[in-house]
Amino acid sequence: MRYLEFEKNCSAHTLLNYRLDIEEFLLFLGDSDLATVDYLTLRRFLASLRDKQLKARTIARKLSSLRAIFRYMQREGLVSKNPARLLMTPKLDHVLPHFLTENEAVALLESPADQTSSSLRDRAIFEMMYSSGMRVGELVGMNVADVDLIGNIIKVRGKGRKERMLPLGEPAVAALREYLAARKFSSQAVFLNNRGGRLTDRSVRNIINKYLPEAALKQNVHPHMLRHSFATHMLDRGADLRSVQELLGHVSLSTTQIYTHLTTDKIKRIYENAHPRA
Repeated sequence: MRYLEFEKNCSAHTLLNYRLDIEEFLLFLGDSDLATVDYLTLRRFLASLRDKQLKARTIARKLSSLRAIFRYMQREGLVSKNPARLLMTPKLDHVLPHFLTENEAVALLESPADQTSSSLRDRAIFEMMYSSGMRVGELVGMNVADVDLIGNIIKVRGKGRKERMLPLGEPAVAALREYLAARKFSSQAVFLNNRGGRLTDRSVRNIINKYLPEAALKQNVHPHMLRHSFATHMLDRGADLRSVQELLGHVSLSTTQIYTHLTTDKIKRIYENAHPRA
C-alpha cells in the first residue's frame, strides 16, 4: 500500500478499494500463502465473485487489484511470475453517462436564489463544477490559494495528486467572489460547512438534493452529473476531444470518448441540415 501511495501516487479512493479487494482475497485464501497462489486459485476466486452476482465492472476492478499486488510481488522477487496476468477481464457494458440538458443545468445553477451565506456558497459550488468540469473531490479539496479571480483560473489536484489549471467562466467567478465576501469563517479551504469546516463529497451531494425540487428536476442528480454535463455540452458546441480530455484530467483519450455520444437535439440538427427531404 505504501508503494501504491508514494510511488504510484494513487488517490485515497483507489487505495481504499485496493486494500479492501486484497483483504477480501486474503480471506478467500484462508491459511494459504499469497506466494503459492496459482492461476487455478485465481479462477476459483473469480468464480466465487460471480456467485455473488457482482457487476462486471466491480469484478474487473478486483482483478485489477490482484494484478497490481502480484506485479509488485514479482518486482520484489517474492514470486517468479504473475499468476493474475492471464486472467481475462469481464466484458464491460458501455453505459452512456447521464447528463443534464442545458436548460436543466441552468435551472439547477439558478436554484439557490437568496443572498444568505449558504445559498451563495451553493450557487458558487454549482457554477464552479459546471464551469470547469472538476470532480467533486477536487472541488472540496480546493484552497483559497488555488483560486486566481483576476486571471479567471483555478488549480485543482486530481487523481494521482496530479495538478492541472482550469479556466472559469464569468458567472462562476462572480458567484465565487460573492460567496468569499460573505463567508462567516476564515479558512484556507474554499467551501465550508456551517461550522467552518471543509465540505465533504457527501455534503455536496446533499446540497444538490436540497435544490432538486426548486429546479423542478425529477431525475436523480449527483455531483458527477455536472461533470458529465460540462463535457457533453462542450462537445455539442464544437470543442475538440483533446481539449475536453485536458480539462477533465483524463490520462487516456478513450476515457473521454464516452462523451462523444450524440444528444437527441444534436441528432435532429444534423438530420435537418444534411437530409435533402428533412
